[in-house]
Amino acid sequence: EDLPDVGKLVLSPTRTYAPIVKQVFEKLGRQSIDGMVHCSGGAQTKVLHFVDQLHIIKDNMFATPPLFKMIQEESKTDWREMYQVFNMGHRLEFYVDESVAQELINISESFDVEAKIIGRVEAADCKSLTIDSKHGQFHYS
Repeated sequence: EDLPDVGKLVLSPTRTYAPIVKQVFEKLGRQSIDGMVHCSGGAQTKVLHFVDQLHIIKDNMFATPPLFKMIQEESKTDWREMYQVFNMGHRLEFYVDESVAQELINISESFDVEAKIIGRVEAADCKSLTIDSKHGQFHYS
């Protein structure tokens, strides 16, 4: 597999999500948003800081970007730890009722930012997270 130039990957500009969030609040209303997590600075397990008695299941993840594949290959870091350290290409998550999810996706895509439903939330006795990806299934609490 051809991997892109590392310098270009590392130095590519970070996209701001402010215009998307502004339009989501305007069109759906803040009351439609149960939660938002910016996964940078906490990775895919960051959501555990904000929930209690919920099981977060992420089982429809985006493909792992080349930069994270390169980091994993070069460092030999276990994939479980990769999801704890890096956002893995999932930078902003909205927690909403399924009935408004498609409208939220449409708003995001109108800004040329791919979006999709990556999982679900279930009631539970304690907080936990399951990531089911092509790299394996990982459980965190």
